[in-house]
Amino acid sequence: MTDKAPRPIGPYSQAVIEGDFIFVAGQGCTNPLTGKLELGDVRSETKRTFENVRAILQAAGSSLDDVMKCNVYLRDINDFAAMNEVYATFFSAPFPARTTIQAGALPGGIAVEIECIAKKARSKKARSKRARSKRAR
Repeated sequence: MTDKAPRPIGPYSQAVIEGDFIFVAGQGCTNPLTGKLELGDVRSETKRTFENVRAILQAAGSSLDDVMKCNVYLRDINDFAAMNEVYATFFSAPFPARTTIQAGALPGGIAVEIECIAKKARSKKARSKRARSKRAR
């Protein structure tokens, strides 16, 4: 658990590590320093949400670069394009797999909630060895 992301508001963990995978619980726009929701438009809420996800992944020894799958829950599917603009600033190709749905309502009236599955980051030594192996092929 990290103090750089919101504390869970119920009986769940920020994330669970199992083998080489990190399962990040749904995050919203809570400011981890104040514990208060930073309600705003979907763009600002998506940015804060990804900052929280990034902090959890970093605490678990990973990063957004290692995300394999995201589930995005929107209060209103009409916010899809605006959320997508911000989403694209946190990832680069190849993008993670993703599901986006409209949820009937989200906790605290937030506009977006995001959960993800990531791989544990490889050590620099392992990445270097893998890169050398690919070049040798």
